This record gives sequence, C-alpha cells and structure tokens, in this order.
Amino acid sequence: MSSHASGSPKPCPGPDRQPKRPAFAMPRGACDTHVHVFGPQAQFPFSNQRSYTPEDCTYEDLMQLHAVLGVDRAVIVHGGAHGTDNSATLAALDRNPERLRGVAVIPSGLPESELADMHRRGMRGCRMSTVVSGGASFAHLDRLAGETFDLGWHLVLHFNKASELVDVAPQLQATRSPFVLDHLARISATEGVDSEPFRTLLRLLDTDRCWIKFASLYRLSAEPFPHRDMLPMIEKVVALRPDRILWGSNWPHPICPIAMPNDGDLVDLIPLWLPDTRTQQLALVDNPASLYGFAPIT
Repeated sequence: MSSHASGSPKPCPGPDRQPKRPAFAMPRGACDTHVHVFGPQAQFPFSNQRSYTPEDCTYEDLMQLHAVLGVDRAVIVHGGAHGTDNSATLAALDRNPERLRGVAVIPSGLPESELADMHRRGMRGCRMSTVVSGGASFAHLDRLAGETFDLGWHLVLHFNKASELVDVAPQLQATRSPFVLDHLARISATEGVDSEPFRTLLRLLDTDRCWIKFASLYRLSAEPFPHRDMLPMIEKVVALRPDRILWGSNWPHPICPIAMPNDGDLVDLIPLWLPDTRTQQLALVDNPASLYGFAPIT
C-alpha cells in the first residue's frame, strides 16, 4: 500500500489477542523497538488522511502483551493511522517514562518549543514513510534532520520497496543524523544478499550512523514460519555490525499480508536469528539503550 493509496481506508485486522508465552527467555532490560498504539478512537481519533483503519490497540494491551513476552522496555513508533497528531503516542509515553520511548511522525517546520516538549516526554526520533499516507515522506529528510539534530534524534525510514533505499542512499551518506532502516529496509528474501538494495545497506552500515531493525521480517519472506529464507541477510548484517541491530515485534502488525502471527512465536525467532547470548544482549538491551537513551540496567 503506497502513500498514494486512493479511496477509503482499508480495515486492518487486529493482532492475535492470545499471545503464547515464548520458550526464549528475554534478557533483563530487553526492549521491543517497534510497536504501535492505536486509539482508543473515542479519545484519539484517526486521521482523515489515513490509508488503513486499525482496531483499538491501547497502552494497556501493550503492557499485557509485554508481560507475557518478558519485555521490559519498548519504543512506540507513532502509527500512520493517527497521521501527524502524535497525541496517542505521547499519552502512552507519559504513563511510563522510565520504560517507554517514542518515534514521532511530524511535518518539517514545527516550532522548536513543540519539538523540545516531545523530547521531554520521550520522543527520540522521527519517521518518514512511503508506505502509509498522512505523514512525512523522504522529501522532508534533510529538513527534519536539521531541525531535530540538536535534540540528538535519529531518522527512521519506512520503505514501500527496497529500491527506494538505493534512491535515498546519497542523502543518508551525507546526513549527520543517525538513521534506522525499518524492517531490514524492506528487502525481501527473493531479492536477498546479492541485490543492489542489500549491497547499499551494507555500505550504509559502514557509516557508523546506520541502524538496522529486525521487525516484521515475516512480510519479506517467501516461506512459512520460521522464515529461514531471511537468514542469509540477517547473518551478514549481524556479522558486520552486531552493535547496530535492533529487534522489534511490530505489534499490532498493521497492514499484515500473511496470516496474523502470534507474538510469542516471533520472540522465539530471536535465538534462530541471533544464536549467541552476546549478540542477543546487544540487539535486545545495549543497542536500544544507546540509541533511545534508556537508563543503564542496575
């Protein structure tokens, strides 16, 4: 679904409301770096520009999920259904400032005072997308980078297709800001390690400012769970920069093109992707603490 989606917003099924308790035990301080909260609609209406209509998936729902999964911290990526009104995400951050951080969806040109207030409440980055309508596109990249650089924010890029990474790579090479490539830059298993997008991703990893998010890789696989066709790309990224990888569940899985995954099953993919405990500690605890500014685990 592109940012130019036409017609009325598509209804979006909710997550599996019965998450399994995973076999994999999360380390203390583990962070899920990619979740959304939606609604409650009665309090936080959806944007008229949205391309999909999710079910209410609230702060309480998220806390219940993470209690089952053994997750201590989370990053709420502002959901496209709410457009550039970040109220629903900010309200969730306000309820648990020790445990939660956020990524905003904002236009360029906001007053410094508004950005400073978002930062105080836990926002640490801003997301651009070509997937969902109602937010900022990559055309805003340089301006948003300049406006948020002094706050220490990073940029999050959400691609509709992997070739877009190749197009935007020169800007990313030039920016001073850290940047996160959401969902492995949307590079599918069929494209794989020899594709131009993946070679571009590896070049960007050399910059020291590039972070790779392993989230919703089920969307990129041509195989059923456990999606082993994704392993060649995962292994190359992990071998090159274990200090730049992040893990996320993508709960509540908006715009999910396959059967709705169970979040307990997704946690159990972690030891398949990251077999050694040192890499697990980096991806789940240390790397997110560094990028999002969580306090050290005491």
